[in-house]
Amino acid sequence: MGINERDKILIISLTKQNQATSESQFSSNSTVHIMTCVCVSGLLGLLVFGVVWAVTGPACLPGQNLFGLVILFLSAVCGGKLISVFRLPRTPPVPALLGMLLAGVVLRNVPYVTDAVYIDQNWSAALRNVSLAVILTRAGLGLNAAALRRLKAVCVRVAVGPCLTEACTVAVVAHFLLELPWIWSFMLGFVLAAVSPAVVVPSMLLLQSEGFGVQKGVPTLLMAAGSFDDILAITGFTTCLGIAFGTGSTWMNVGKGVLEVLAGVLAGGVMGLLLHFLPSEDQSDVVLRRCCLLLGLSVFSVFGSLAAGLGGAGGLCTLVLAFIAGLSWAEQKAPVAAVVGRFWDIFQPLLFGLIGAEINISSLSAYTVGLGVSTLCVGLLVRVLVTFCMVLFAGFNVKEKIFISLAWMPKATVQAAIGSTALDMSRSAGDEQLQIYGLDVLTVAVLAILITAPIGALAIGLSGPKLLQQDTHTLGEQHTHTLTHTHTHTG
Repeated sequence: MGINERDKILIISLTKQNQATSESQFSSNSTVHIMTCVCVSGLLGLLVFGVVWAVTGPACLPGQNLFGLVILFLSAVCGGKLISVFRLPRTPPVPALLGMLLAGVVLRNVPYVTDAVYIDQNWSAALRNVSLAVILTRAGLGLNAAALRRLKAVCVRVAVGPCLTEACTVAVVAHFLLELPWIWSFMLGFVLAAVSPAVVVPSMLLLQSEGFGVQKGVPTLLMAAGSFDDILAITGFTTCLGIAFGTGSTWMNVGKGVLEVLAGVLAGGVMGLLLHFLPSEDQSDVVLRRCCLLLGLSVFSVFGSLAAGLGGAGGLCTLVLAFIAGLSWAEQKAPVAAVVGRFWDIFQPLLFGLIGAEINISSLSAYTVGLGVSTLCVGLLVRVLVTFCMVLFAGFNVKEKIFISLAWMPKATVQAAIGSTALDMSRSAGDEQLQIYGLDVLTVAVLAILITAPIGALAIGLSGPKLLQQDTHTLGEQHTHTLTHTHTHTG
């Protein structure tokens, strides 16, 4: 039902009044709120450290592994909270993951602190792999099967075109600038080709709540295409990983890479179907049992694939496993996804903090960093141009096409999840040259997060209201309850 002009004027007036009231309340209560949050967070941090120290004793003293892990976790949490405070009005906050990443970099590169905050490489690799299993499980549960069935040509183009072209562009540039072998160049290309749902989705939801782009379905398009973009990038990375660490001929390595992809999809499908029947719905605590089985199988898939020599299959297996399980659970998927989300709240600081702690600034030359940034910028430029071309005949105007192109830049979660995988496998293989390649891949992935995550979030938040049309009907629906409430109390 439409909204007449009188109601529109009243809605706008009430909206402004609510904003003014909210701003005044915020100004009066913000100091108390911030102080309370700081006190609670500080108390929880001390409690975590105190419990670990009480249980482990000397193992939690400075210079020991547990001390380093606890300090890294607490620092990453604080870094995420602090950086989220900095935001412009009516724009999404700077992603917390950026502060977590910077916390890890600082702990690794500050003199004296580095000696006290020691983290064993085996522990670091294991925790990153567990974090990888958790985030891919969450991503698999987040895939929208209905959107997949209704996927239109434009969504396929937006998901596939920019991803493949950026991967190929980065591969060519990295081969000549960074002097990486071709297979490692393509591995880096697929690491950088994935868009970050952790940045795009919250920004799209904020714009959608204000009615921007809703009429043309821009937020829905980007949120749906983002998941499939990530699947394609992870699949390409998995294939390249299998080829890079193969020991036979080139064709055997290619076959091994394809085999890892097929094995991951098949194993994930079988385990996902298993979770359709186990546990049965009549069992007590069915949500808890499903969560334990899902996360347990996901972690087992990642570590089991490494033990079996099929390291590239684990991530894809986890993604397919979670998607099939969530599809079979239908509406009962939501509580499981909520629990997995809580686990991600714990492992997110660990993942990004540990990734940042892998970067030793003193060992990086300005030349290498400059070439890495150049490679990233060339890939981003091609991605933006190709994205614009992919939506040329999709019914969007020029401003909307520009916005979609800008919104398709941010990188964060996938880069952190898979960026260190090649380095970990190189260390396991004991090959120093491969470790250099793996460190180059990780370095460029970290640079991509540091550059594109904040810029992408700000670009979406600032350009959205200017480039997208605002749907007044959506605003009317959002404020209908406010309008009714006001009439009730003034009548």
